[in-house]
Amino acid sequence: MSFFNELTASLEEAVDIQQGRKAPARVTRYEIADVKSIREDLLKVTQVEFAATMGVSVDTIKSWECKRRNPAGLAAKVLATIQDDPTVYTALAAH
Repeated sequence: MSFFNELTASLEEAVDIQQGRKAPARVTRYEIADVKSIREDLLKVTQVEFAATMGVSVDTIKSWECKRRNPAGLAAKVLATIQDDPTVYTALAAH
């Protein structure tokens, strides 16, 4: 099957799933991290310290904490990892 045909079949399948004619093969759900709880309760660091370690602005931390924006991509993965093992944060902060 050519790349074009695979792409066409994939798009047709996506439309069928979206319109309820077919069930998805799998569904991935992500839990959105409670950034404020991780920072305050788990790590006990300031927004400035947390922002510096995460490599984002303090405004980004504030947006995550008040749920105006959700962490995505690598930031979401790092937060989930920190939530599972807080010592990861210590290792990040040391660099």
